[in-house]
Parts: sequence; C-alpha cells; structure tokens
Amino acid sequence: MDSIEPEKNGSQQDLPPPPPVVPPNLVPLKVETEPVKKKPARVPIARRGFGSKGQKISLLTNHFKVNVTNVEGYFYHYSVSLSYEDGRPVDGKGVGRKVIDRVQETYDSELDGKNFAYDGEKSLFTIGSLPRNKLEFTVVLEDVTSNRNNGNASPEGHGSPNESDRKRLRRPYHSKTFKVEISFAAKIPMQAIANALRGQESENSQEAIRVLDIILRQHAAKQGCLLVRQNFFHNDPRNFADVGGGVLGCKGFHSSFRTTQGGLSLNIDVSTTMIIQPGPVVDFLIANQNARDPFQLDWAKAKRTLKNLRIKASPSNQEYKITGLSDKPCREQMFQLKQKRDGDGEPLELTVYDYFVNHRHIDLRYSADLPCINVGKPKRPTYIPIELCTLVSLQRYTKALNTLQRASLVEKSRQKPQERMSTLTNALKSSKYDAEPMLRSCGISISTNFADIEGRVLPAPRLKVGNGEDFFPRNGRWNFNNKKLVEPSKIERWAVVNFSARCDVRSLVRDLTRCADMKGIPMEAPFDVFEENPQFRRAPPTVRVEKMFEEIQSKLPGAPKFLLCLLPERKNSDIYGPWKKKNLAEFGIVTQCLAPQRVNDQYLTNLLLKINAKLGGLNSMLSVEHTPSIPVVSKVPTIILGMDVSHGSPGHSDCPSIAAVVSSRNWPLISRYRASVRTQSPKVEMIDSLYKRVSETEDEGMIRELLLDFYTSSGKRKPDQIIIFRDGVSESQFNQVLNIELDQIIEACKFLDEKWNPKFVVIVAQKNHHTKFFQKGSPDNVPPGTVIDNKVCHPRNNDFYLCAHAGMIGTTRPTHYHVLLDEVGFSADDLQDLVHSLSYVYQRSTTAISVVAPICYAHLAATQMGSFMKFEDTSETSSSHGGVTSAGAVPVPQLPKLQDKVCNSMFFC
Repeated sequence: MDSIEPEKNGSQQDLPPPPPVVPPNLVPLKVETEPVKKKPARVPIARRGFGSKGQKISLLTNHFKVNVTNVEGYFYHYSVSLSYEDGRPVDGKGVGRKVIDRVQETYDSELDGKNFAYDGEKSLFTIGSLPRNKLEFTVVLEDVTSNRNNGNASPEGHGSPNESDRKRLRRPYHSKTFKVEISFAAKIPMQAIANALRGQESENSQEAIRVLDIILRQHAAKQGCLLVRQNFFHNDPRNFADVGGGVLGCKGFHSSFRTTQGGLSLNIDVSTTMIIQPGPVVDFLIANQNARDPFQLDWAKAKRTLKNLRIKASPSNQEYKITGLSDKPCREQMFQLKQKRDGDGEPLELTVYDYFVNHRHIDLRYSADLPCINVGKPKRPTYIPIELCTLVSLQRYTKALNTLQRASLVEKSRQKPQERMSTLTNALKSSKYDAEPMLRSCGISISTNFADIEGRVLPAPRLKVGNGEDFFPRNGRWNFNNKKLVEPSKIERWAVVNFSARCDVRSLVRDLTRCADMKGIPMEAPFDVFEENPQFRRAPPTVRVEKMFEEIQSKLPGAPKFLLCLLPERKNSDIYGPWKKKNLAEFGIVTQCLAPQRVNDQYLTNLLLKINAKLGGLNSMLSVEHTPSIPVVSKVPTIILGMDVSHGSPGHSDCPSIAAVVSSRNWPLISRYRASVRTQSPKVEMIDSLYKRVSETEDEGMIRELLLDFYTSSGKRKPDQIIIFRDGVSESQFNQVLNIELDQIIEACKFLDEKWNPKFVVIVAQKNHHTKFFQKGSPDNVPPGTVIDNKVCHPRNNDFYLCAHAGMIGTTRPTHYHVLLDEVGFSADDLQDLVHSLSYVYQRSTTAISVVAPICYAHLAATQMGSFMKFEDTSETSSSHGGVTSAGAVPVPQLPKLQDKVCNSMFFC
C-alpha cells in the first residue's frame, strides 16, 4: 500500500502543475478503497455431502412439485408511477390495483392484450414485452375506495353519506382522474429459474421467482383477500375465531415458490393473522375495552385504537378511513351546513345530532351522548354518528396480544397433522392456480400431491445423571423419578420472600426440601420468610421491591446466596422486572420466582432444575461430554455461541432491541453457558456491540467478555474452534451475518491476540418458515430426531431440517438449520449429530427442545434483561428510548451491568 503513494506523487511531479485541490483528494480515496476490494465477501458454503446416520423414514412434505415448460421467454419488468390530474403522486396503498385494472380494461388493445403481474406498488411484470418502452395512460375511477384500503383518503374523492351531507365538502363529484406511467426497467430470462434449480443462483433467478410470487399475490388480491407478504386471507367468517378483546384470529394460507433439490416447488401452509372484529364500531370498542356498555368507554384509548381503521357508513354504504373522534358528543358538536337554495345564503350552524335526526330523518338510538367518528381532514372534519359506522372486514390488528388472547389463539389455530394435510389439499384445490392466465403462459403446472421425501431418525444421545448412572431418553423425553442430578449444588444461606401471594409458605418449604433431598440437592432450612407489609401492597412495583429489600437487609446477618420469591400473579407480574434487576444488577443474588398455584412434586422438581442450574450445578449431561468424546468438539478447545436479538412488541416500536450472546464454558462441556446482553437501536437485527473498541487497549464488546470467561473457566485455554448459532435472521441477511457480524467477532479475537486464528463454524437456525413434514400412513407427528437434508433442501447451500423434539400438540414445526460457514470441516453426520445433541442439554426441562439450547438461552437472557427495561418505560417519557425524533437519534438506554457474583451464572435459566 505504501509503495503506491510515492509512485503516484512522483509521477505527478513530472507533469505540469496540477489544478489545486483535486489530486490530493483523489489519492487518499484510491488508497482507502483498494484494500476493501481485495477482501472478497464471504458467501454461504455449498453442501459437501449428505448424512447417512439414523433409521430411514418415509415422509410427505407440504411442497407441491411445479413443472415449468416455458424457459425460453423473458419477464419484462416495468416501473409504475401513479399521479393525480394535478401531478400529485398517489401515496395511498391499495388504490394502485384498481387503477392498473382499469388501465387493462380500457387500453387492452394498446397493450397487445398482455396480462400483468402487478405488485400493488411500483413494479409490474409481463411475459414478453409491451408495445413500447414507455406508455402513458389516463383513467377515471368512480368512488375511489379500494376493496382493501382507501386511496389517498382525500374527502373530495369520497363524498359524505349523502347529497346534502356532501355540501360540507368543497367538490361534490365522486370520480377521480389518474395519470399512469409505465416504463421499461429490466428483462429477466425465465432460464434463470432453471439455473437456480441447478444451484446457480443469481439476482435474476431471485427476481424471476419473485415474479411468480407476485402472480400468486395478485391472484389472491383479485379474490378480495387480505395480503400479508405471501399469506392470503379470505373474507370468510368460517375462518374467523374470536380470541377476545375485539380481536379475531383469521385462518388463511401461505403460498410461495421455492427452489429445491427436487426442482421448483410450491410451498403451501396454513397461516393465521389477527384482524379487528368487523361490525358496529361500538360493539368492537366494548369488546376491546371489556366494558359493560358504550358509556363506560375510555374515549382517549378508543381514539388511538380506531385511527386509520376503515368503516362503512349507513345508509349510503360509503367507505371511509377514520381520522379521529369529535371533541364533543354528537348532540353538542357543531358544524356549518351550507344552505341548499341559492348556495349564497349564510351557512347554518347546527349540531351533528340535529342534522342527522331532523334534516336527514335518521333515527339515532344511542349516539347523542357519544363522540362522533371523524373521517375528514384535521382542518376540515367530517362527522358521522358512531352508530351509523361499521368496521369493514379483514383489517389487520397489529398490536401485541395479551397472555389470554395469545393462549386462545394458539388453542384455536392448532391442527393435528392429518387435519392440516386435508386443509392444505383443499387450499390447493380451491386456489385454482391452474386457471391463472400468467402462470399458464409461463407453462407452469402444479402437482396436487404432497412431495415424497426420505428422512432419517437419529438415535437419542445417552445422558448421564447422578451416581454415575446413564440412560437413554425415550421419545425425546425423560424424567428424574428416582434419579439424582449429575452435579447438585448446595442450597444454603437462603430465605423466602412473599409478595402477598396466598400460600402456605411453611408446607411449600417442607415439600421443596423433600424434593431436593430426592434429587440429591443438599438444602438447608431457610433463614427466614419475609412477608410483605400489607400497607405496601398497593404501592408501585419498584417501591414494593425497595421496601422488601430494606426489610431483608435489616434482618439478615449477611448477604444471602439465594432468594426464593413468591409472586402474587401467575403471568407477567409487574414485580418481576424490578425484583430481578435489584437482585442481579445491584446485589448479585441468585433468585427464583414462582407464582404458587397448583404446586405438586412435578412442579417443584422443575423449579429445582432451574435453581440448581442458576447456582452452578448441572442436572444432566451428555455421556459424550463426560468421557469427553464428542466428535471434533472434544479434541481441541471449542466454544459454542448462541446469538439472538429480541425486538419490542408491535405496540412498543420505540423500545430498544435487546441482543444476547451466550457462550459455553468449562470446555470440554457443552452444557454450561453464560450470557452477555446489550441494548441496541429498535428493530435493528444485526448485533452491533460484538466488538466495541473504546481505546488502544480496551474493547467493551460482548465477545471479549465471553472469550475471557471461556479462557479462565477452561484451564487457561483459548478456543481454537468457535461454533456460532444465530437465530432470527432471514435468508436475505445471511451475507450480513457472514460479513458484518463474523468480522466483528474476528476483530474481537485479534484484539485479544493478533496471532490467534481460530476456525469458525456459522449456523443459522430458523423457526418461522413454512415447511412441515408428515409421516406416511400415520396420524402422528414425525418422531423426535427426524432429520431431512435432501429434496426439499436448497439445490446448492448446506442446509437441513431437524425435528429434535416430540411434537405433542398440533403439527411439529421443524427447525431449518443453514450452515453458512464451516472452516473446521465437519462431516454432515457429525454436524447434524452435534446439533441434535445440543437439543438435549437444556437444563430447564427433561425433554429435547426444538432448537439448540444456546439459542434458547440467548432468547431467555434477552427476555429476562428486557424485563429490567420494561418497568422503566412507565416511569420515564417515551423519548428516552432509542429512536429518531425531530432532534435526531436518541441514545439507546443501556442495560445495567450484572454483579460479578452472578454474571457468569445461568441466571436466565
């Protein structure tokens, strides 16, 4: 690099004097950008081979084979620009489809009768080209309200419920004129699809498959479906299930094209979304707020809930978007009515109630004392009495569900494998894809049979428990009856804290001690039971925790090692966050919470598993860990990382996201972990604090902390192999994981020791995909340990599906693992085995879990530390969250650091 510069400068001296400024600017730029080019971007590795271990099993999958006969042609991509007559761009969603449909009807011959695949926004595709590269059309639409969404929600396009009502708007007409420009953007060879099936993926092939997906979306839109990405929901009340609070679960389908080793397939699955209960607005609000009648409603809350929802107003059946509520009730809310006769008279001041009842002769039963719905602009309101408004069907509910709604939704959308298969078969039949003209002109035909594939069932790993005993789990589960834990920790210097839970604490402690004894856990008697002072029961959660700690400190001789905390509410107790924060971040005390309701021995044993893990014990371990004989991992020091980012719920989009990385410790063990957790900007999926250099000698990132712990806990050894499991990223982000996150991890390693070059393995785990497996000729779910790495897997990349757990209810959802990088050189069998084994080291349960333990732990750690932030939201203003305001980016609040005594523990268990 150094040699370039003098040479350039030298050559410049022979030339006439250069114009000032420019070359000095150019040279450094050149030098800066060069090294970047040299470092090729990493891409996901290709599959090196297939696994062969395990018992073969015949399966069916919800992929339907697609034949494509027309591979000679081209998709032509056009960009679409829509504007009103006066040149304003159309920004409303949903109106686009109506406009483009009208263009097709009106100008069919100018378009050579071509069919369009339109994405509803800015892109349109045809098979073969349109007559010209740039086309301009003008179309007129009457009454622009889309079947799904409103257009630009400008009152002049809508008019009000009837003629005289419309006098309040400036222009009385109903139609609207649109200008449409369609200009050529690119052409995509259909051959690209065939190339992708040979494993040669390119921009083109992804685009070509995107076009096929757009055709499916458009096909569903034409049937009046609600579209959510590639999920389609019909307006059929038989698909709706009430989950409470004015929210319905709406069943529909996912359908998308996938390239697989077996060719192109259509992946169809059942999916569910939440919609607002259609019907009278008042009924929805009463259900939503759980009120007795409309007069009990909280209208400030109602206003937030209703904003932007679409209603139909009777008697005109006209559709509007709600912009707000009137400030006053209907019988007091005034507006100005222009006089009919000559149009020049003074406008009449009257109330909305008076107008509807006396001028329009519409009977209003209960609206008089309730606010009106406003469907106008902020400056030009248009009021409609609330009882004349009904909510249109198929409007998504996007806020987070509460615990009861969530449970109800899960309960109602469950389907056993057989039932799911018949639902999918019917979905394919009723979708009538064979009649879709665009698919036909691509020469696409879709099989009606589930694809046949072969899986393998891996044997369960052997586990080790106390007294040197080994055993094999059966059907993905085991129990600890008559067994001792492999490494019990002692429960000493502890106390019970009761936040007003109704409970016989004495007998709870007695039963817990008895169960501990059976598991081989030595347990002293608690020092004391601290009952909450009843006068604080109504105080804010932070105050209750504070007072309790004052009480504990005044009575205990020294700091306790462990506190058992009884919470009054079963789910989501608001004491939980402040309590955990106080214990872990301020005092470094291990704590276990419980909400005592149905407490039996099974419950207490599960509780003890968590307590034992938190205090540093181990409940069970893999026999191969003990010997140590795990292929590849036991030979050289290996650290296993689990990484996850959890985002705020939909209603709290300004909450910081929380990134967690857990790491294995005490090599050669792979059952013990610790966690490092940080906040980052809301909704950011890439973890940004893996490496955070703050000076020449300091790196405050997460990875350094984890590597140092591995070093001290593994006999002063540096890991030579780093295996990373990453959760929650989509295929479009694989390259970022490989090039951004992995680079940071390498930087962190180099920062510790320039000469150290560990080998990396990077694996992404995905749970939200739509591939399901069914046993041929059996109503049961696939057995635990089922692995699939052929046919429905990627034509080139190294991926496999694993169902490690026993699906008890509904249909098992396999985890899709993508091996993006493997510098260690695992065989397919060894890697699949390792992933399978890591589903058996989860200390909180006596079952195999559906995704590797390190990822589950990362998820738990992020959630638990997130509860530290939750209760602070309420006390501070929302501007303290990270996010962008008019003043620029707001700093993301930092999580408190955990005390040294607990930061290496499995506090998240």
